[in-house]
Amino acid sequence: MAEIMVVAEHREGELREITLQMLHKAAQLSGERGHQTAVVLLGSGLEGLVDQVRDRTDTVVVYDDSRLEHFDPGLHAEILAALIAQRAPLLTLLGHTPWSMDLAPALAVKTGYPLATDCVDILLEGDRAKAVRQIYNGKIFARMAFRDSAGYLATLRAGAFPAAERARSLAEIVRPALPALSLPATREFLGYEETGKGEVDIAQADLLVSVGRGIGEEDNIAPARELAGLLGGTLSCSRPIVDKRWLPKYHQVGTSGKSVRPKVYLALGISGAFQHVAGLNGTGTIIAVNKDKKAPIFRVAQYGAVTDVPALLTALRTEAAKQS
Repeated sequence: MAEIMVVAEHREGELREITLQMLHKAAQLSGERGHQTAVVLLGSGLEGLVDQVRDRTDTVVVYDDSRLEHFDPGLHAEILAALIAQRAPLLTLLGHTPWSMDLAPALAVKTGYPLATDCVDILLEGDRAKAVRQIYNGKIFARMAFRDSAGYLATLRAGAFPAAERARSLAEIVRPALPALSLPATREFLGYEETGKGEVDIAQADLLVSVGRGIGEEDNIAPARELAGLLGGTLSCSRPIVDKRWLPKYHQVGTSGKSVRPKVYLALGISGAFQHVAGLNGTGTIIAVNKDKKAPIFRVAQYGAVTDVPALLTALRTEAAKQS
C-alpha cells in the first residue's frame, strides 16, 4: 500500500484553500487505488491547523518549531526531502502557488523525483503517475507521462478541485523530530503585504455582475456598474478588463485575482478561460451572456444567453430609465 502526501499551505494561522483542494484529489486517488493519505504541516503554533485537517486524511505529520514560523524554501526543502526519504510516498502534492513555485524545484533536486507543475489533474496508472496540463492558452488538455521513478512530485492549480469533505475517523498525528539542518535560514521575514484591497470586497458579495472583454468599450463599464447597483450586487471583472486598466485589480475574479462564492454570478462578455472559472468554485448560480455560443463559460453556467453584450447593456439601461 502506497502513500499520497500533501504539503499543506497556510498563512497567518489560516489554512489556504488549495490545501483542502489537494486533499480532495489525494482522497480520490487513494480511494481508487487503496492507498493511504498524509498531510504535512510545517510552521509554528500549528494546533488549530491540525484540527482542521485531522478528519480529512489518514495521517498528519507535524513539524512545529519556532524556526519554521515563516516560510523559507531552503529549510522546508531539507525537511521535506528527509521526510520523503523516510516515508517514500508514491506521490507528493503541492499547490501551484508562489510559495510552492519556490519550493517544488528545490525539492525535486534534493529527492531526484520528477516534477510536473501547474497540473489540472493527476492520474495513477499502477505505480506510475501521469499529469494533465493545459497548453495553447488553455485550449488543449495534454496528458503527460513522468519518467519511471520511486516517487513523483506535482503542483496542482488552485481551483482545479473542490475542497475535501470531512471524514468520520480522525487521523493519526505524527510529530517527528526536526532533522539536522545543514543550511541556515537564508531569508529574513519582514511582513505580509496584502494586495488587491480596495473600495469593495468582491469575495463577500452575494451577487456579482462581472464584465469581460466582450463588453467592447470602456464606456460600457458604467451601465454594467449601474446594473449591478439596480440588482443590489457588486461589479467584478475578468483579467482583460484589469489589463486594459478599465477597473482596478481588486475587482478581478480568477486565479490571479480573487476566488468568489456568490449566490448569483452574472457573467457579461466573459469567455470563461480556466483561470477565470477556477475563481468561481462554490458559486451558486452562474448566468452567462456572450455572443459566441461556443464560449467555454457556457459549460459551467446554469443559464445562458447568446447575444451582444453592449446592446444588452443599452437595452437594460433604457428599461431601467423607464422604470425610474
